Amino acid sequence: MQRREFLKNGSLAAVGGFAAIESVPHVIASVSAPFVNPVSNPVLKTPMVKKSLKWGMVKEDLSILDKFKLLKDLGFDGVELDTPNNLDMKEVLDARDKTGLELPGTVNSAHWKSPLSDPDPKVREVCVKAMEKSLQDTKQYGGTTVLLVPGVVKADVSYEDAYERCRKEIKKLLPMAEKTGVKIAFENVWNGFLISPLEAARFVDEFKHPLVGWYFDVGNILRYGWPTHWIETLGKRILKLDVKEYSLKKQQDEGLWKGFDVEFLEGDCNWSAVNKALVKIGYSGWASAEVNGGDRTRLLTIREKMDAIFTA
Repeated sequence: MQRREFLKNGSLAAVGGFAAIESVPHVIASVSAPFVNPVSNPVLKTPMVKKSLKWGMVKEDLSILDKFKLLKDLGFDGVELDTPNNLDMKEVLDARDKTGLELPGTVNSAHWKSPLSDPDPKVREVCVKAMEKSLQDTKQYGGTTVLLVPGVVKADVSYEDAYERCRKEIKKLLPMAEKTGVKIAFENVWNGFLISPLEAARFVDEFKHPLVGWYFDVGNILRYGWPTHWIETLGKRILKLDVKEYSLKKQQDEGLWKGFDVEFLEGDCNWSAVNKALVKIGYSGWASAEVNGGDRTRLLTIREKMDAIFTA
């Protein structure tokens, strides 16, 4: 199940109100990244260089191997699986090796139903154990990140409690991250938590650990912010990107979730500005589509649209 479906099934916290940020200047000062001077280097590099998508977007009834072949033939470089999952590890690795389609990372499959911010320690433990398995699986897949929704703020979970619980539980995961060499990548979702770029940067920095970073979702942020602001503040903390489009007009006219029902370049994301901001921070790597999937025709359209945003 895609995270967008998780979100629809969960209770959305109202966006607003976050923990006070201390020592803001040090957060800003820590965001230092090389700037590519267009005069000395007239051709700016393309920051998003590898195309991925989520496994659940492939809607054709095929074997694991044939799905990998399909995605490779359509021009994708990789695919991200949810984990823990019920897929046969040997089949997945065989499909990877036979097709050359990479598994750049995974998405933890327990972080929404059993968030690290839950008041019940047993619920939090479910997510911790699932994350440990995700880190192990991702190492076998040859990936470098596990996407984690760090917590959820709602009526019975205060912002402050969520912050402290999540920090405590994530620290338990650092030994496994070190053992596997796989990074923990927090994502910005509609969870009412870490909704300021300065706070998001601070949250990462407080771990003081090289295996903790951010999985930045460009489309998710448009509801309450601007992607370029987040990119410039998070800087080198950004490990990977999720890409989707969002229309503020459709949100206003048709409803909150209808904002996602728009193709790349037809919404309110300024992809040219996003690319320039990514170049500024020195990003060069993966972008994973998280949009409505379908059959091979639909998947080809997604790949072609990604080509367009990569070069916007």
